[in-house]
Amino acid sequence: MGDQLQFIQLEVMVVALGLLVLLADLFLSESARRSLGWVAAGALGLVFLLSFRESFVGLADGKAFGGIYRLDGLALFFKRFFLVTAIFVLIFAMDFASRLKGGMSEYLAFILFALSGMMFASSANDFSLLFVAIELITVTFYILVSFQRHRMHSLEAGVKYLILGAVSSAFLVYGIALVFGEAGSLKFDVIRAAHDGLLGSNVFLFGMLFVFAGLAFKISAFPFQVWAPDVYQGAPTPTTTFLAVGSKAAGFVLLIRLFGSVVPELTAQWTGMLMVVAALTILYGNLCALPQRNLKRLLAYSGIANAGYLLMGIVAQSESGDGTAAILYYLAGYLFTLVAAFMIINLLARDGEGEDISCLAGLGKRSPFLALTLTLAVVSLAGIPPLAGFFGKFLLVKSVTAKAFGDAGYFALLAVAVFGVVVSIYYYFRIIRTIYWSKDTPDNSPVAIAWPTRMVLGLCVAAILYLGLLPDKPINWANAAAKIETVAK
Repeated sequence: MGDQLQFIQLEVMVVALGLLVLLADLFLSESARRSLGWVAAGALGLVFLLSFRESFVGLADGKAFGGIYRLDGLALFFKRFFLVTAIFVLIFAMDFASRLKGGMSEYLAFILFALSGMMFASSANDFSLLFVAIELITVTFYILVSFQRHRMHSLEAGVKYLILGAVSSAFLVYGIALVFGEAGSLKFDVIRAAHDGLLGSNVFLFGMLFVFAGLAFKISAFPFQVWAPDVYQGAPTPTTTFLAVGSKAAGFVLLIRLFGSVVPELTAQWTGMLMVVAALTILYGNLCALPQRNLKRLLAYSGIANAGYLLMGIVAQSESGDGTAAILYYLAGYLFTLVAAFMIINLLARDGEGEDISCLAGLGKRSPFLALTLTLAVVSLAGIPPLAGFFGKFLLVKSVTAKAFGDAGYFALLAVAVFGVVVSIYYYFRIIRTIYWSKDTPDNSPVAIAWPTRMVLGLCVAAILYLGLLPDKPINWANAAAKIETVAK
């Protein structure tokens, strides 16, 4: 049992940290509790460094607990990704603490519990662990989304996420039941071994379709995206950030495992359906973002469109792992751009008020640093070179192009993707125009920025530039994780 626990040591440390934060709230004074977020972020930084230990990395490509838990390059990549995201969100939460009106320790603890669910999801090698990890993530977000109980918008967002999340969970568990009934096992390895025989079963196919629907909700893909705008707008901004980055990435790591490793032949059969879903998701997100003036809703529709671009990597999954590597690279850039964008929105808007795009007017004069950071973030999201977003989209387009010759459907998807990029330039550059050239400036006062927030924003700017200008090493890291997952087939 001790050998088995080595595999989940990172998750155990995160859960233990969440419990310690809750216990500390009982014994610390009011002033001391305010530092819990910094302590938790520092502790997660230590966990992140421990993930590089040779003794831990040496466990890679191993399995534990009867094969339901897998630790490989893909899992390590996403565990580190989730840890970095949570560190940023915890720092963000401390800047947001004054707006929560109590319960800060509980808020921090739920962020840590959601993180543990994401980390377990990255290593799921069995439908039972997949479902438990997804539900741990979802249930904690039910609470995190509605945490500002004094705000009607937050409560409304929590109710909507609860109802639609329950529907998606029903799809997922029903699909798992159908797969189990036909395959006789929940283990991915067993299903992979019997994969050829299962493809002729309609029960199995319907089961996998329901599983895909449940995961499509997590990544806000069409037609399961309707929750995103209202939930993004109503949730506390740190929660929105964690939901937009962490929950979406958790959905994609599971899609990569299932459709790239467990049932790759089924993925090939469903290529047409996946292309249609990806294209409709890109179109819906970009076209609906055009009239938006609320910045969080705009980024919600942008997030839907980005889910469509990421689905292109699922469509293009192959033996070389190009599609998977493109997804990993894109998510890395997406992390830093969204964290920067939401942090700046948080600095300029208060209690859900003032999130209109007009709050950015005059930002170029009020805070040149924030103006430059937000400009780089939206330019990266638009996919303009030489920033991270451009190279991420380039890799996704390249992975689809490699399979396009001989199939007009791929070219249609590429045309939709290019159209989506062109449309997105309009609403992203409307933000830049408001920052620098808007004549209506309601507030000329300088923007106060705490040093931890300034440090995180500086790191985001550096990462956006690094991933765009010097992509060689990040691409190698993404390729290494993708190739290990491909070998696992």
